[in-house]
Amino acid sequence: CMSHSHTNLLYHIVFATKGRRPLMPRQHWERIHQYLGGLARGLGAIALQVGGVDNHIHTLNKIPPTMAISDFIGKLKSNSSTWMEQICPHFGWQEGYGAVSVSPSQVERTRRYIANQEEHHRKVSFAEEWAKLLKVMRKGED
Repeated sequence: CMSHSHTNLLYHIVFATKGRRPLMPRQHWERIHQYLGGLARGLGAIALQVGGVDNHIHTLNKIPPTMAISDFIGKLKSNSSTWMEQICPHFGWQEGYGAVSVSPSQVERTRRYIANQEEHHRKVSFAEEWAKLLKVMRKGED
């Protein structure tokens, strides 16, 4: 019986603007993050943290077991595009994404990392961050 099933499917998701261009002005970040969190809730997920800078987004979400991660991210991106175009001219999301599962013991650390994206990217470019994330994901394939 499904009422006796319990899951804790936590994902740190990263996706970028088209061409990784700075299409999200800083004055809109808080609204964008809130909007994406609301969309996640509308899809049955729990948005534990949303953050990012002008050219990419990080989210930490608890995803329902009935939804594939690719479907969740696809809906999050497609459902946000029209709204984003209203506040960010020429807006578009780049194809693809990065997603890694997060251990419950790492939730607070991941939340802090996502919340501090602006400070983090003063030291590390998105390209460097993305390369590091891909390296972490490939380790899981060994």
